[in-house]
Amino acid sequence: MLTALGLDDVSEVVYRAMLARPQEGLAALGARLALPEDQVRKALDTLSELALLRPSADRAGELRAVSPEVGMEVLMARQQAELAAQQLRIEASRAAAAQLIADFAELRPLGSHPGVEQLTGLDQIRDRLTVLTREVREEVMTFAPDGGQKPENIEAAKPLDLDLLERGIRMRTVYLDSIRNSPHTVEYVNWLAQHGGQVRTVPALATRMIVVDRTAAVIPVRSDDSAAGAVVLTGQGMLTALCALFESVWAGAGPIGAAARLDEHGLSPQEGAALALLAEGHTDDAIAKRLGVSSRTARRIATDLMERLDARSRFQAGVRAAHAGWLTG
Repeated sequence: MLTALGLDDVSEVVYRAMLARPQEGLAALGARLALPEDQVRKALDTLSELALLRPSADRAGELRAVSPEVGMEVLMARQQAELAAQQLRIEASRAAAAQLIADFAELRPLGSHPGVEQLTGLDQIRDRLTVLTREVREEVMTFAPDGGQKPENIEAAKPLDLDLLERGIRMRTVYLDSIRNSPHTVEYVNWLAQHGGQVRTVPALATRMIVVDRTAAVIPVRSDDSAAGAVVLTGQGMLTALCALFESVWAGAGPIGAAARLDEHGLSPQEGAALALLAEGHTDDAIAKRLGVSSRTARRIATDLMERLDARSRFQAGVRAAHAGWLTG
C-alpha cells in the first residue's frame, strides 16, 4: 500500500509489525511474520535508510519505529524532493534539447543533406509552409515564441486556421505567457479555442517550431531572425526528438485562462524564467526576446529580482538565487 512512497511490501509489513509490538526483537519479528532473518534484516536496513527507524532512547542498542504521523511525513518529503530533482532534470534536458535544435539549425551548411531542406528568405519559408499545411492530414504542433501577435498577422492567419480546423486537423500551439498582456492576441486565442484549436502558454521558449503530421518540422536558422531562413527536417530520429520536446513543453504549459501560480519563493513562472536567464548572463534584450516582452519590461523584472535578492549585480543575483534554491531550471 505504501509502495508509491518508496516502501516495498516486506519493509511495510515489518514496519507495521514494529509499530504494533515495539518490544519484539529480530528473531521474534521473523518468527511471527514467517520471514527469513535475512529478509527482516534487509527490511530493517531499508527502514533505517528511509528514516522510519531510530535508535531507542529507552533501550540502548535497539531500534524503534517512528510514529506513522512522522514516518509518512518523512516519506512524502523524500518523494517530493525526488520529484523536484526529477523536474530539474527534465527542465535541463528540455533546455538542452531546445538549444541543440537551435544550434543545429544555425550551424547547418547550405548544402544538401539527407532529411534537411534549406529555405532562404521569407518567400521560400512561406511557400514551403503553404505546401505543408495544404498537405497536412492529422496534426500541427507549433512553438510561437514571439509574444503578442500583430493584428494584421492575426487576420491573415485566421482563414488558414479555420480551413485546417474545419478539416478536422488537430492544432496545438504553445505561446508565451506574455500574450496575456496583448488583448487582440488573447481574443485570437479564444477564437481558436472556439473553433477547436488548443493553446497553452509557458514563460519562455528557445525557438520557433512547426511540426506537421510528426513527419516534417520547420525551424528557423537564426533564433533572432526567423525570416532570414529556415530548415525543414524530415529525418525520423530528429522528428522523434522534436515531437518529444513538444510533448514535454506542452505537458508543462498552462491554459491561457489560468492565473499564474507563484512557486514557494513567491516567483511567477515568468519571473522564474527571467531569473534563470539572468543567472546565465543574458542581457535585457535577450531576456525580453525569450519572454516575449519589451526590453523595458525585462529590465523592470530583472531590477525587481535583484532587489528581492538584495543583489548589487546580475552575477551576485545569480549566485544568491542559486544558494537560496530559487533556480529551478
